[in-house]
Amino acid sequence: MPELKLALVRQRYNPYGGAERFVSRALQALSSDGVAVTVFARQWQSGDSAKVERCDPFYLGRLWRDWSFARAVCARLSGSSFDLVQSHERIACCDIYRAGDGVHAQWLQNRARSLGVAARLALALNPYHRYTLAAERRLFASSRLRAVICNSRMVAAEIRRWFALEEDRLHVIYNGVDLDDFHPRVRGQYRGVIRDKLGIGEADPLLVFVGSGFERKGVPQLLRALAQVQAARLAVVGKDKGELRMRELARKLGVRARVHFIGPQEDVRPWYGASDCFVLPTLYDPFPNAALEALACGLPVITTSACGAAELLDHGRNGYVCQDPLSAEELASCIRAGISGAAASRPAARATAERCGLARMAAELRRLYLVTLSGTGNAPLRPRI
Repeated sequence: MPELKLALVRQRYNPYGGAERFVSRALQALSSDGVAVTVFARQWQSGDSAKVERCDPFYLGRLWRDWSFARAVCARLSGSSFDLVQSHERIACCDIYRAGDGVHAQWLQNRARSLGVAARLALALNPYHRYTLAAERRLFASSRLRAVICNSRMVAAEIRRWFALEEDRLHVIYNGVDLDDFHPRVRGQYRGVIRDKLGIGEADPLLVFVGSGFERKGVPQLLRALAQVQAARLAVVGKDKGELRMRELARKLGVRARVHFIGPQEDVRPWYGASDCFVLPTLYDPFPNAALEALACGLPVITTSACGAAELLDHGRNGYVCQDPLSAEELASCIRAGISGAAASRPAARATAERCGLARMAAELRRLYLVTLSGTGNAPLRPRI
């Protein structure tokens, strides 16, 4: 079978970002599966074997940043010889779009729930959000778009609801995780070392949060819930410009001594190994890689119904799903249950992740590419979970 030439569009590579980790893992898996990938990006800093075409026009501000990149990439791809163009950005010149960031319209709707009247109005009038909504509409209305990769059933349902896209163009392919790197053995490797570093006893419950975008991913609710769970400690792993506000909120809630702000980490495995539960009380998250990594390390996952990873959770067996992302009381209840059942949940958490290996993801992506090229077999892919 001839090598398939794929152009993959992702504006920036951030080694701490979940979307970028998905791209890196996909590149590794696809390169050994007969797919030649060329990445079009402003910047790309990784050891992946893919060819990188830098596309970095001048910009000021994030609106101009996204607009100028989309314009430049589409111009560069015009008349190219790629078999398929797969974009991870909202651009209308792609054959396949991976909706890794979900639906922006849905995120804004969820975000508005937590805001006052003035803040909701500011959100609605924000030029960047207005541009992104328009770009999203153009993308899903594009006659070139042949397939959309959805990383959860939640995202597929949102695209149907907001844009009335035909179901046969929506393909649910869950993220893949490296099951060797992320493994329950990290508990034995790192638990004692990290806990000694933080001054946490072996029997003290430790929760871990991994992610950037603290407001969106629910750190304020998590801190309020922690105030109701007296024995627990929390490690916050990630970078966010609002960290000082979160530190101040922790102080006001009286939990500052029990919260450890770790900052961004290239290797998050030690923090999974040291912890008892992974907690991500997000307002909106299409499918966080961190949740899948935590499951692979044997950690029960506590998240919300606004998170695509909730589809993998059997409440009380491998994790807990809070129905109201804004309820600190419900989150506190889930945390108590997660702590008490953590040991019993570890085998089920690992078993869930084992159905989401890299080979499975690569096989489903390659199948989608072949189906898209042939123009036949329009039945959408279903997650084999």
